[in-house]
Amino acid sequence: MAIVQTNVNYTYEKMRSDLYQLNSTYPFLQVQWVGYSVLGKPLPVIRLGRGAKQVFYSASFHANEWITTVILMKFIEDYSSAYVNNGSLFGYYVKNLFLSTSIYIMPMVNPDGVDLVTGYYPIDSDIYHSFQSIASRYPDIPFPNGWKANFNGVDLNLQFPAGWEQAKEIKYSQGFTRS
Repeated sequence: MAIVQTNVNYTYEKMRSDLYQLNSTYPFLQVQWVGYSVLGKPLPVIRLGRGAKQVFYSASFHANEWITTVILMKFIEDYSSAYVNNGSLFGYYVKNLFLSTSIYIMPMVNPDGVDLVTGYYPIDSDIYHSFQSIASRYPDIPFPNGWKANFNGVDLNLQFPAGWEQAKEIKYSQGFTRS
């Protein structure tokens, strides 16, 4: 029976519960807690495999894109099942992949924002009102389902040193309008 259900709003607690069940079912999964969200939720990283090649996947930088967490959690389950059943996944024999590659997965980078968008926080809660206060500065973005940021209103996807200002200029020079 499947552990990861793909037809539900995938809150942080649902992810943690599924991760616990996955780790109980597949004890070879290595789960590390690598930091905390603004609201103090521990952030997990799961390691699949023991190989020298290393790959890192992450999901839910934007709260309203929480479905990416479900995809990675389902991948963890499918990979683990294929490993114990000597199967393949996407044309790769998982036992060979396990020995050659270490796959690191951070399934939910922004759990506070995800919990807002998925309806975990009651609309009469202080946390919800704090989010709402920040959102009121951006009336064109639907609240709460359009929310992208973390609890402090920071869009985590824009925090990489990747030349965002230059990217904006290129975008605008191609005819896009400034918002």
